[in-house]
Amino acid sequence: MKKEMTLSFFLLFISLNNFGYQREAASKNTLPNIILINVDDMGWRDTGFMGSQFYETPNLDLLASKGVIFNQAYAAAANCAPSRACMMSGENTPRHGVYTVANSDRGKSENRKLVPTVNNPTIADHHLLFSELLQQNGYITCHSGKWHISKDPLTRGFDINIGGSDAGNPGSYYPPYKNVPSIQSTSDDYLTDLVMDKTLDFIANNQEQPFFLNYSPYAVHTPIQPVTGLLDKYLGKSPSNGQSDAKYATMVENLDRNIGRLINLLQEKKLFENTFIFFVTDNGGLYKVTKQRPLRAGKGSYYEGGIRIPAFAVWPGEIRPGQVSEVPITNLDIFPTLLELAGIEKPENKNLDGISLLPLLTAGKNLPKRPFFWHFPIYLEGGNAESQDPVFRTRPGSAIRYGNWKLIQYFEKGDLELYNLKEDISESNNLVNEKPDKAKELLTLIENWRESTHAPLPKTLNPDFIAKKVTN
Repeated sequence: MKKEMTLSFFLLFISLNNFGYQREAASKNTLPNIILINVDDMGWRDTGFMGSQFYETPNLDLLASKGVIFNQAYAAAANCAPSRACMMSGENTPRHGVYTVANSDRGKSENRKLVPTVNNPTIADHHLLFSELLQQNGYITCHSGKWHISKDPLTRGFDINIGGSDAGNPGSYYPPYKNVPSIQSTSDDYLTDLVMDKTLDFIANNQEQPFFLNYSPYAVHTPIQPVTGLLDKYLGKSPSNGQSDAKYATMVENLDRNIGRLINLLQEKKLFENTFIFFVTDNGGLYKVTKQRPLRAGKGSYYEGGIRIPAFAVWPGEIRPGQVSEVPITNLDIFPTLLELAGIEKPENKNLDGISLLPLLTAGKNLPKRPFFWHFPIYLEGGNAESQDPVFRTRPGSAIRYGNWKLIQYFEKGDLELYNLKEDISESNNLVNEKPDKAKELLTLIENWRESTHAPLPKTLNPDFIAKKVTN
């Protein structure tokens, strides 16, 4: 009975989905422009507005000050492809089966106790993306930069594609851009600069109807290739709070400068006042490159350093500037937020695992208390001193955050980790033995959610596994 009541509560929450707060559909002449900035591998502490003293992001800092900054924003997955698939579809990983990049049996087979769930490297066409809905409802749409979740964004709701494909990184930020053959240069243009040049052309040439820009530069993903003119500046700068990589810092500053160019053009063309801007990153920072202290670990891990991300929203005249919010949100919320913003009804039979943020953004209304779920029935190599073990950043498991509490469940041995994020943001004190009732409550929510989403559980033992090789 308790399980049924808990599941009923969760399903009721999902069904409400906050669409009761519907914005009336506007005419095409009054629809706001929409810009989604989704930066690659930029961690929670990698900008000035989130507290970095090493990286310099003056344009982002100024832009963030014009709206609301979210201190507790999350990606729905800890690495690129699944996070982007979740955001664009509004659906969590069990619904589309994109759990990682490429194969799910990463690392040496002898270290994997279970046979992981097979991964979908791209999202299937029947999962509707919000770009498709915006295109169908009066928006001219442009994808700019990294796409990664299908072969061609032009088949998934975009009228214009600037450099997007199923590639996860550019191969090189200097020409020839190895994985970005659709963009080439006769000079030595840095890729992020060239992508922005073409993005600015799109905006300058499309002012007669509302536009949606999905700006997702390949930066600051590897390869870590410096902007040479900025390198000396950071080589002479003192490290701060685990951040010291001068090459990476030049990439961050270059990205920031290009976003400044974008905002300047919007203001010059008198478009800024009618543009809704949402800034996120796709996962935490790469641990060997940048630290997110006090958060634990980084990209690929389901500790906070892997899934908590910088985020803010700006909409002049609609969102009050200068706000900092402690309300937890997820990139799954972007889909319903943009639907409401554009006055588009949720399509029938479309699953949405987030809620619209507009009541909070424009009216200061409270959002319902809700659970956040992560499911990763896979292995991801590259463990480090702060991940679960030195071998893997991720072993198969699930996680939940509900209120201030976070529970991680690992499938290999049934291990549980329980943290109070309000008191222990670094996830250093596992309270599972001290708070067994809380752990049971959260585990029940996870189990019910997995049942409702048909989440696969890896159970088959791997015959290649050698127990003595694992050091966790």
